[in-house]
Amino acid sequence: MASKKTTFIVNPNAATGSAGREWPQIEALARDRLGSFQAQFTAGPGDATGLARQALLEGTEVVICIGGDGTLNEVVNGFMGEDGPIRPDAVLGFIPMGTGCDFIKTVPIQRDANRALDLIRDPHVRPIDLGRLQYRDHNGNPACRYFHNVTSFGLGGEVDERVNRTTKAFGGFISFVWATLISLLIYDKKRIHLRVDTSFDQEVMIWNVVVANGQYHGGGMWVAPDASVDDGLFHITVIGDLSLPQVFLNLPNLYNGKIYQVQKVTTLVGKRVEAYSDQQVLLDVDGEQPGQLPVVVEMVPGVLHMIALE
Repeated sequence: MASKKTTFIVNPNAATGSAGREWPQIEALARDRLGSFQAQFTAGPGDATGLARQALLEGTEVVICIGGDGTLNEVVNGFMGEDGPIRPDAVLGFIPMGTGCDFIKTVPIQRDANRALDLIRDPHVRPIDLGRLQYRDHNGNPACRYFHNVTSFGLGGEVDERVNRTTKAFGGFISFVWATLISLLIYDKKRIHLRVDTSFDQEVMIWNVVVANGQYHGGGMWVAPDASVDDGLFHITVIGDLSLPQVFLNLPNLYNGKIYQVQKVTTLVGKRVEAYSDQQVLLDVDGEQPGQLPVVVEMVPGVLHMIALE
């Protein structure tokens, strides 16, 4: 991989600034492993998408993302146009440094930069699925976005909004647990209409609906234990009409893989998910909060080539 044209997309603010502080050391290691490369730095939300897309259009063959799940989501969107990949043969690498980093709990990727660069130099590349969603942004306009890990709607969107406007100094797990507990106390369940392929078409009362490509989100919540990033299917977890005491009683099951055993939790599998509501229902897309229902989520199988452990 060292002979390939390579661009690093670095979010210097990731992990409360650790990515920026550690970049000089990572850069030196990368020069040793990979030879010459370009490095681009994000300055704000959305930058990673534009930087990745520009690099690919200018001939980059390998894009390495340094940041958390939100930065990775932006880079993934840089790889994709509305009609598919901008450069189908391009490869994505990831050195995870962020608040949640839930994706690497499903897809084995080295967190240690030294080992990650060894893997990038001599890579195992695997195709992974993406989800494509059409939704309403905060201004009520139609929008399109891809995700690599999890999209959810309901409580997840409320939690994202709270996490992203408060400090993340205590790390991903504490940040998301605290935001979840606060959001639970002030959140009202939502009534939505949910359709999955042709197998499920109902109006349901929900706390949250998870459309999962990966297994984890929210700083370690194991919301879809059966999900796989290369099976061409979404694994959908519907957390239904539980009482607030029932939710608190079952919070441990969000983290121990026993979520499917909870009464009023429904699991579905499909390739297309549609949802709408008369109420405001916020989206969570790989840890970011870009908008709200209505939403259509479609599976795009095997479309992204990513460096990961075998």
